[in-house]
Amino acid sequence: MSSYSSDQQVANATADAQMVPTTQRARLTGIQAEGASGSKIIFKSGGASGTAIATFEFGSEGIDFYVPGSGILFDEGIYLDLTATPSVTITFT
Repeated sequence: MSSYSSDQQVANATADAQMVPTTQRARLTGIQAEGASGSKIIFKSGGASGTAIATFEFGSEGIDFYVPGSGILFDEGIYLDLTATPSVTITFT
């Protein structure tokens, strides 16, 4: 019998939010977002005025995205800036 362990964590937001504290380094490994016309999500490192690391634009189909490899690195937390997006859930390490 095998046992598995993972340091994956999950966070959800329905508005702009600091999803991982700026004092914490994190790797974004998965994104799920409910869509609407003109949906856009921007992930930043260093808070609301920090550096944009990844931007995703989509419509009513939403997004369900697994980040390959080791994920996207954020040295100073993960801040979510969203537009016309009802809900975003991320997985990160």
